[in-house]
Amino acid sequence: MRIVVVGAGAVGGVVAANLALAGTSVVAVARGEHGRVMRESGLRYESPSGVRVVELPVAMSVGDVEFAADDVIMLGVKSQDTSRVLKDLRSAGVTDQPIVCMQNGVDNERQALRLFANVYCMVVMLPADHHSPGVVRVWTAPSSGLLDVGRYPSGIDDVSVELAATLEAATFGSIPRDDIMSWKYRKLLMNLGNAIEAVCGREGSRPLHEMVQAEADAALAAAGITVISSEDDRARRGGALTIQPVGDEERRAGGSTWQSLQRGTGTIETDYLTGEIVLLGRLHGIPTPANRALQQLAAEMARGGEPPASRSVDEVLRAIDNT
Repeated sequence: MRIVVVGAGAVGGVVAANLALAGTSVVAVARGEHGRVMRESGLRYESPSGVRVVELPVAMSVGDVEFAADDVIMLGVKSQDTSRVLKDLRSAGVTDQPIVCMQNGVDNERQALRLFANVYCMVVMLPADHHSPGVVRVWTAPSSGLLDVGRYPSGIDDVSVELAATLEAATFGSIPRDDIMSWKYRKLLMNLGNAIEAVCGREGSRPLHEMVQAEADAALAAAGITVISSEDDRARRGGALTIQPVGDEERRAGGSTWQSLQRGTGTIETDYLTGEIVLLGRLHGIPTPANRALQQLAAEMARGGEPPASRSVDEVLRAIDNT
C-alpha cells in the first residue's frame, strides 16, 4: 500500500511525516511555497518529542503524481478545495483507487462518491498546526492523534482494516468502523466551535457555544441523522490525546479555522461546518440564526484579510439578533 496524501498542511503533513518515519511508502502533495520548501529542505516536523526533518517524495500538484492501482489517496485539503481536487484526481487518471476524506465536515465524502466508487470517511482527532512553509507541528505524544476509518456511507472492508493497521504502526490510534458517519457527525458538532474561536476568540464565548449547539441538535434531529453520543466520544478519546508543550510553547494558538485567518488564505472552511447546520436548518425548517451569523462573519473576515478574533462576542450577538 502506497499512500498519497493530497494536501500536506497541518493534518496531512503530520500524517505524511509519521507514515514516512514508520517506513510506509508515502507521497505528499503540497502546493506553492510550502511544497517548494518541502522538496528542497524536507518537512520540518515539530512535536512534544522534539524536531525532525522528514525527507519524503513531494509533488507540487496531483497531476505530477504517477498513480498506481494499489495507491490509497488521503485528502487533507480544506473542504472548500475538495471539488477542485477531486476533478484534478480524475483528470490525473484516478479511477478505482480508494479516496479517504480525512477532513472536517460531512460533505466531502458525498462529493467524492459522485466521481469515485471507493470512498472512505475518516474522523480526525489531531491537534496540529501549519503556520509557515515547510513546517508542521503536532501537540500530542506518544500518540499523534486518532484516525478512525470506514467505508462511506457505511461498512468495513479489507482496505479500511489495512489502512487502520498502517496508521496504528505510525503512532496513530485507528479503528475500522462500519458506522463511521455517526462518529463524523459528532466531530461536526465539536467543530462548530471553530467559527466562534476564529471570529471572536475563546474568552466569554460560552453563550455562543450553547446557541450553536442547540440549533445543531434541533437541525440534526429534524433531519433524522444519527450521532454518536458525547459519552461514547469521550470514551474513545480517553487519555489518548494529552496536549503537551512543543519547544517553548505550551499550547497551540487556535484550531484549523483560526489558522486559516492567521495565514490570510482568503478562504475559510466555515461553510462546510457551521454552514452544514445552516443548510440542514433550511432543508427541514429549523431556525439557525447563530450558526448563520457566524458563517457570514467568518466569510467576511476571510475576504477582508482580518486576523482571527477581530470581532467581539457582543458584535456576534448583535449580528445574531439581526439575522
